[in-house]
Amino acid sequence: MRAVIRRLLTRSFTCGFKGIVTAGGQTVLALARQFNVAAITLDIHLPDIDGWTVLDRLKRDPHTRHIPVHVISIEDDGPYGRQHGAIACITKPISQEALDGAFAAIRQFLDRNVKQLLVVEDKEDDRKAIAELVGNADIHITSVATGQEALKALASSRFDCVILDLVLPDMTGFEMLDQARKDPLLQTVPIIVYLAKELSPGQETHLKKLAETLVVKGVHSPERLLDETSLFLHRVASRTPADPPDALGRLCRTDAALKDKVVLIVDDDARNLLAISALLQRHEMKTLTAENGKDALEALARGPCVDIILMDIMLPDMDGYATIAAVRQMPPFKGAPIIALTAKAMKGDREKCIQAGASDYIAKPVDPDQLLSLLRTCLYR
Repeated sequence: MRAVIRRLLTRSFTCGFKGIVTAGGQTVLALARQFNVAAITLDIHLPDIDGWTVLDRLKRDPHTRHIPVHVISIEDDGPYGRQHGAIACITKPISQEALDGAFAAIRQFLDRNVKQLLVVEDKEDDRKAIAELVGNADIHITSVATGQEALKALASSRFDCVILDLVLPDMTGFEMLDQARKDPLLQTVPIIVYLAKELSPGQETHLKKLAETLVVKGVHSPERLLDETSLFLHRVASRTPADPPDALGRLCRTDAALKDKVVLIVDDDARNLLAISALLQRHEMKTLTAENGKDALEALARGPCVDIILMDIMLPDMDGYATIAAVRQMPPFKGAPIIALTAKAMKGDREKCIQAGASDYIAKPVDPDQLLSLLRTCLYR
């Protein structure tokens, strides 16, 4: 790790950056705010918290969501990173050429004050409405009406983001996406599919392999569209159009990934059960509770559809480690996400919890934002 940090600092200095180093994910948000950082390189396997959770928290905070984050990981999971707001992803081991390319890309991105947005929509009124919604001095919008025009524009110019309607006069949005993604230079361009109706499960699965996100046209779709374009354009909140920032802030706090998901909370302290249940219910999760490991196993055996489990480690009789091991022996929950709750953060806690079968861990007293980020990350993955 030290060798990698030295290389990152050396190359960042060569490219004209000043470097701030932290080995833990817990301090990233505070450092990003304190020093008004221009960009972040983020490892995923951190000693105290999963890097994807750090990325989620950065992109949920209006003060840091515009910062370009370059993910560096042993996991080859670039699509996941880009879908959640990373500007790019590098897979370890990192070559000198890849490292130089990463910092050069960051520099080029920061030097371009005006970002390029392509809108592909056959209806002129809708094209104008989108331009009025997201346009400002920091965004240059190119609008086209057909798939062929879109492919031609993508081949001749560099775009930072694309908004695509699925219904086009000369080809379907699926066909346009398939053709665009065959070009290596276009495989990492964020594409937002803006569609008028719900898709079949098969169509949605196919689209999610090709596009970063889907926005269904409806009552709240303009706010969603503004939110998604701001995320992928790494747009400073103060530079969004004058009227929608409050709506944008509300969207940053909403949790579609959590809505209607069932969580089992296992804790022997009734106050913790009430506090965590109240927090998650505000985000439209459905909560079940158990005060010990035996009750937790019985609740799971009764067959409710539990999507994720929060497991306190310090339980009476049967501790959290043993309960997690028992849960992993139950076929329906072998791969279920389990977040361990520990009384206080100690060195090696995360590794110990993961070895016991947990997906991740969080220390008490629970930080609400960190817990919500962990839940979103675990549920999505």
